[in-house]
Amino acid sequence: MATYKEIKGVTVQTLDEDPVENVGSWSSGGALNTGRSENAGVGILTAALSVGGNTSPGATAVVEQYNGTAWTEVGDLNTARRNMGAGGTYTSSIVAGGDTPGSDEVNVVETWDGSSWTETTDLNTARKNLRGAGASNTATVVFGGQIPPNSPGTATDTGVTELWNGSSWTETGDLNTGRHSGAGFGISTAAIMAGGQSNPPDSKQAATEQFNGSSWTEIADISVRSLISGAGTTTSGLVFGGLAPPGSAVATTESWDGSSWTEVNDMATAIYKGAGCGASSLSALSFGGHGYVTTTQEWEFPPATQAKLKEGMIFLSGSTTLKGFGKAAGIPAATWASGADTNTARAYGGGYADHAPQTEAFIYGGSVAGAGPQLAQSENYNGTAWTEVNDLNTARGERGAGSGTYGSAFLAGGQVQGEPAPADEHEQWNGSSWSEATEQNTDRRDYHGNGPSGDSGMIVAGYDGSTYVANTEIWNGSSWTEVADVNTARYANGTIGSTTDSICAGGRTSSYVVVNESWDGSSWSEVADMSTGRQSYTMSGHTSTLGFVASGYKSPAPNYLTNVELWNGSSWTEINDVSTARTGGGGGGTAAAGIMATGNPSSSPNSQTTEEFTADAALSTVTVS
Repeated sequence: MATYKEIKGVTVQTLDEDPVENVGSWSSGGALNTGRSENAGVGILTAALSVGGNTSPGATAVVEQYNGTAWTEVGDLNTARRNMGAGGTYTSSIVAGGDTPGSDEVNVVETWDGSSWTETTDLNTARKNLRGAGASNTATVVFGGQIPPNSPGTATDTGVTELWNGSSWTETGDLNTGRHSGAGFGISTAAIMAGGQSNPPDSKQAATEQFNGSSWTEIADISVRSLISGAGTTTSGLVFGGLAPPGSAVATTESWDGSSWTEVNDMATAIYKGAGCGASSLSALSFGGHGYVTTTQEWEFPPATQAKLKEGMIFLSGSTTLKGFGKAAGIPAATWASGADTNTARAYGGGYADHAPQTEAFIYGGSVAGAGPQLAQSENYNGTAWTEVNDLNTARGERGAGSGTYGSAFLAGGQVQGEPAPADEHEQWNGSSWSEATEQNTDRRDYHGNGPSGDSGMIVAGYDGSTYVANTEIWNGSSWTEVADVNTARYANGTIGSTTDSICAGGRTSSYVVVNESWDGSSWSEVADMSTGRQSYTMSGHTSTLGFVASGYKSPAPNYLTNVELWNGSSWTEINDVSTARTGGGGGGTAAAGIMATGNPSSSPNSQTTEEFTADAALSTVTVS
């Protein structure tokens, strides 16, 4: 419950409990039916598989599926084993290698199609304690591990990395540090290996490396440990548990934001030799572990039971300090500055990588002028200049839904030149090229998507060729799932956030919509309306509590807008205008460092201009006498 008080003419919101700031929490989930350690895990928080592992007295073939509440036994592996590498989802996954107690390492590989396991092409290098990452049973990478012989003290650590394309394994660049039992996560072209162990000697590792589809690069270290679990993507990941020197089980959890690790709340119970999976640093699952435990722990960010600390909120802590997220005058005083022109003028871009930072923007598709011709060109911005990169497979415009980063993005739908119906094409970007992926359930154009990567995002509303739609779909890297509809069907709308925390604002029906809706991971709720109804505008921000909308189109005049509004989680505030009135521009970044580029200005032709938004959103603390 919240109340409001006037303090020297300023309305201050007070809460019954302090809101949370940059924290997540672990809680208990449903227990496994079969206690185990050294198992493999794939999937997300509410749709996961626990595969094989070690039980008493030996390795198991038992596989269990998690629905967010309980585990259910599904089809067994053909070969019982432990210490495997794995990738994919709960309906499309692969496990590779491993061993059984007292046996040498194996190169056996099996794929899961949602109902049964099938043996397929063996690994080139037999090994155990390897790790894997992947979006499906046709696109996975495995790396590291231990190779025979397996007599005491003779096991050899390896950095061997193999890519799976659905039919064969190809060796690619080795890890820089050969090791086993670290945390592996991501997709086949963008993965992370964190920590682990080298033997002999018994040397636990802090080394962390990132894979780009062909080679590994060393990045920031985690705390030293092995036998750990991980989840997420190369821009939003989590590692948890493990064994730290000299041999102590730890509950340590660290969050990765694409550039650095931050220690967050510990696990409820220290776990090692368990499995983990999840979509991002905001949502993960831990299950099994040493001692053949049935323990399941769920990570959510922020805790669902606590109020979120929002931009502009001030609260009293410990009766001595006033704290607030964001300087009250910082965001409104923010400015727009000119950036470099794109190589190709365009509007109504097929997509924009919404979670890319200001200095790593990514735009793709669109139209040259009016309704065409449509474009396949993709461009990357480094903060100084735009560079053309590999084209889409299918040229398209009319606002298909794009999301992710320059290293991992997707584009779904839009309009293909000469086709009467909206596009059904869905493509994924791996940092260097586009590939076709599973189509969305509802083909549409003139809508928006959001999400942290090409393997985790959502698409909302739009136009299906005959009517405005309210449909919402979530992408997990291999399949689309329909979830709750928005309350107001619309098209040419915008969204920001993630699959568990986002808003959908504005758009068009029979009129220009001001309705703003918030998504909590299961349902949409109407929140405060925008001041100016508009369509085909730019949005920037990563959460449901902080972002902005810029420019767009409305009627009556002025039709083409320079207007910018900031959303703080509870209300909209008008801030500094952009320089050029336009509609159909693209945007990305955060509410503190955003970008908008291209679009259709009031004076044709389509634009190449870029504008950069900069604001101060630092945490403020004021001492009270």
